[in-house]
Amino acid sequence: MKKDELKNAPKLLCEKAQVAYTPEFFALGLQSGNQANVYSFTPQHAKRLAQYLAHQVKEFEDKHGEIDAHWDPKIVSPVQRANPPTELS
Repeated sequence: MKKDELKNAPKLLCEKAQVAYTPEFFALGLQSGNQANVYSFTPQHAKRLAQYLAHQVKEFEDKHGEIDAHWDPKIVSPVQRANPPTELS
């Protein structure tokens, strides 16, 4: 996808991401509202995606300062509409 095409493409806020894997592939599910897409990657492509995201986050932080975030599977998105995590999940 060219830069102009990416700039003009419709944008969805990803409310939830899930990953599953086997020895042959990684599956990345991205959910926005009631819509979800699943993308499959070879392990090598999954690793390169992780490296690319780390690189982009570093560039962002170099320009705008450190992002204050930590990973917690029970964080509820402010726009999450259904099935938010609970104390028991």
